[in-house]
Amino acid sequence: MKIVILFVIGTLLISGCKNTQKSPNLDNKGIGPIKEVIIAERIDKTLVKQGEAIFKSKCTTCHHTDKDFVGPKMAQITEKRSPEWIMNMILNPEEMLQKDAIAQELLRDYNGVTMSNQHLTQEEARAILEFLRTL
Repeated sequence: MKIVILFVIGTLLISGCKNTQKSPNLDNKGIGPIKEVIIAERIDKTLVKQGEAIFKSKCTTCHHTDKDFVGPKMAQITEKRSPEWIMNMILNPEEMLQKDAIAQELLRDYNGVTMSNQHLTQEEARAILEFLRTL
C-alpha cells in the first residue's frame, strides 16, 4: 500500500512540475513586413477556402498538410510558430532564411532546400494562415 501511495505522490509531483510556459518559438515574429496579426477566435470559413486554394496552387510542390515532404508538414504549424512568423516566412523567405534562427534550422533540417518566394500579397498570406489554422 505504501508503494502505491508513494507512486501516486511521485506521479503528481512530476506532473506538477510540467513546463506550462509558452514555446519561445511562438514569441518569434520573424523578419519582414508583418509586425502584428490579429487572429479572431472563430475561423473565417471564406478566408479558409481562399487560403486552401492558394496553398494547393502555390505550396504543395514542397509542403503537404499531413507529412514532411521537401519542406515541413503544415499540420499544427500554428501551434509551433506565431502567426507573424508564418506570414513573414511566406512573404519574405529570402531574408528569413538569412537572418531568422528558426528558418535557418529548418533549412538545415530539410537539406538546404530553400523556400521559393511565391510573390504573394499580404492578403493571400493571411488567407493561407487561416487555412493552416484548420489543420
